[in-house]
Amino acid sequence: MSAATDGITRVFTWEEGERIEVRNLGGEIVIEANAAGLKTLAGHLLTLAQDGTPDGAHLHLEENNGLEQGSVGLVLERCDDE
Repeated sequence: MSAATDGITRVFTWEEGERIEVRNLGGEIVIEANAAGLKTLAGHLLTLAQDGTPDGAHLHLEENNGLEQGSVGLVLERCDDE
């Protein structure tokens, strides 16, 4: 998957066999993943952290779009404002 923000294209890759589930338990969010899923998330975060990636660049993960059935949505977003 790739995304372009301000004309800069970033490629988000998925590890084979990844499984990621996000649950909202009220007072906390649980991200449960197998090893491939954790590597996938780490890669997504590193992609957003690349030099030249603009503030506000983000990736939406949703049920049937990267997350397991029953997951709540997850947005990974770069924010350089302090």
